[in-house]
Amino acid sequence: MSYSAVVVIPDEATMVRFLGQHDENLRMVEERFPVQLFVKEREIVIEGPDEDVVTLVSNLVGEMIKIAKKGHALRKAEMTYALNVFSEKGQADLLSLYEDVICMTYRGKPIRPKTEGQKRYVDAIRKNDVVFGIGPAGTGKTYLAVALAVAALKEGAITRIVLVRPAVEAGESLGYLPGDLREKVEPYLRPLYDAFYEMFSPERFMKYVEKKVIEIAPLAYMRGRTLNDSFIILDEAQNTTPEQMKMFLTRLGFGSKAVVTGDVTQIDLPAGKESGLKIVQDVLKGIPGIDFVFLDRSDVVRHEIVQRIVQAYEKYEQR
Repeated sequence: MSYSAVVVIPDEATMVRFLGQHDENLRMVEERFPVQLFVKEREIVIEGPDEDVVTLVSNLVGEMIKIAKKGHALRKAEMTYALNVFSEKGQADLLSLYEDVICMTYRGKPIRPKTEGQKRYVDAIRKNDVVFGIGPAGTGKTYLAVALAVAALKEGAITRIVLVRPAVEAGESLGYLPGDLREKVEPYLRPLYDAFYEMFSPERFMKYVEKKVIEIAPLAYMRGRTLNDSFIILDEAQNTTPEQMKMFLTRLGFGSKAVVTGDVTQIDLPAGKESGLKIVQDVLKGIPGIDFVFLDRSDVVRHEIVQRIVQAYEKYEQR
């Protein structure tokens, strides 16, 4: 016995955006679910042997049509995420992700959360004074924090952005590295720089750095300071000690917001040293104004191969 469902497409432009290049979006749906999709004028006909699966795919196609109707292109990465979510949950409100534009790159491209986990993270940062974003590489922890900092700066909600990172990865003391403070710290802050270069032109970014609107500081140099009207990002926080984490969090002044990002599976601290990012989860649990957002491999929005790598390492570590 065969079951079918029909999804109506409102116009030709929506149809083109939904189908993708050479109808690749249709092929992706057919590869994931035991159904066949046919295009008939302005309709997508879904046929399959299982009524529940046909209904699920009909809901998925309907959701993607809503997104395409709003003028958004449906690229492979976004289709893959939609397929994953519907496979696991059977439904999802994906349109809200596309409509939440944090800011624009200097080339005019919108920056927005791309997964439900990223949306939770973005909403938590908007709502709270201190937010911890914890998850594997590629989940947008740092990139989205930078985007929200830039948006706050443009809106006049803050007067400066402070970028902080522990300099422990290379196992070297900053004092032994050549150059002035900025030259010593720059290699450790390169991922943050890359994010800023998308939102400002490199020239404008460097101008803000020179004027101290964007400040770069190694974690060790934060002691004794109080930061008012600032958006402070502590990146790679898994490499802080509990004492450093406490020191950083007590720098927060009036009108300021702090975002702490890290991946507790990639700790580079010397043997025997506990990670401040692990300890703080117990210390600050349940305090109003502080939120913890945990991202996982379903929130990885880099190349598809990165998701597979993260998944493979998770399986290996479980063994």
